[in-house]
Amino acid sequence: MSRKGLWRILAVLALAMLVLAGCDSSKILPSDALNVLDPKGTAGEKSLDLIYFSIAIMLVVFAIVMAIFIYVLVKFRKREGVTLDRSKYKDHNTVLEIIWTVLPIAALVALAIPTVKYTFDLAEVPKGDDVLVVEVVGHQYWWEFKYPKQGFKTAQELHIPVGKKVHFKITGTDVLHAFWVPALGGKMDVIPGRVNELTLDAKKAGLYHGKCAELCGASHALMDFKVVAEEQADFDKWIAKMSAPPAPVVTAKEKQGEEIFNSSCIKCHAGMDPKREGPDLTKFGNRQSIAGILKYDEKNLKAWLKDPKSIKPGTKMEKFDFLNDQELDALTQYLMNRK
Repeated sequence: MSRKGLWRILAVLALAMLVLAGCDSSKILPSDALNVLDPKGTAGEKSLDLIYFSIAIMLVVFAIVMAIFIYVLVKFRKREGVTLDRSKYKDHNTVLEIIWTVLPIAALVALAIPTVKYTFDLAEVPKGDDVLVVEVVGHQYWWEFKYPKQGFKTAQELHIPVGKKVHFKITGTDVLHAFWVPALGGKMDVIPGRVNELTLDAKKAGLYHGKCAELCGASHALMDFKVVAEEQADFDKWIAKMSAPPAPVVTAKEKQGEEIFNSSCIKCHAGMDPKREGPDLTKFGNRQSIAGILKYDEKNLKAWLKDPKSIKPGTKMEKFDFLNDQELDALTQYLMNRK
């Protein structure tokens, strides 16, 4: 390849980066959604400690190499009227060769010790009655969260108490995924037919964002979920609300929506039935988002029902374009009042 051709390729890449830098992703993710440098959990803090420690080692190595490089560059530079006498320089220096062999090994050992320790610490399964166990199931393209001790399940929205260990048992149903909450800790592979385990905690109440970190299809980038970390009292209230029977259907419009749901939706969203393909919508009205990426409101719910594949390409959810405006409004009201 000619030099001119290489410059053309570099120019195109630079232009592409400039265009992508201007893309607006705020409708999907907030600006701090993937911020791993401000951890709010034990696992995240230990990972950040390792990052800083490895950077410190690399900076020391870089400083030493650059100092030697600059020294050699200055001392042995070509100067007018000066001829370098190579005969007085040795071909090798045993002491120096030992030093630059031992130092990298020492640096690797220094980095390996805390890495191995943290790896075993984070892999240890917590015990005790105060440990919350959550079963995570990855689907294309949504997340299912089961609370076995509490006896219910939800989707796209994970609630955890602040200051307590949460032990996740993670598996999948279709393809490979990866469970990741950047602010709380590292990633864990989601493998169909296998259960992987991960322990996280949140030290501060707040809304944290989760992602799928394994390319899993057309809507991989949109396979998001929310983690709501709340104080124990608020978490207990949420548990009680999710465990209680759903609110009764009252208005005529809601009853019409219930009929539409039972005739068109229940096959894929049949509550606790393990054979269903879609998420449990029993308490859909308590969620903070739609499909994990849209703001929870009536307009977005209708847009999702009308044509979900335009929002999440490749989703198994079929569009409800056969409903007229009145029927769509009734179904929307019914779903939003399922609390």
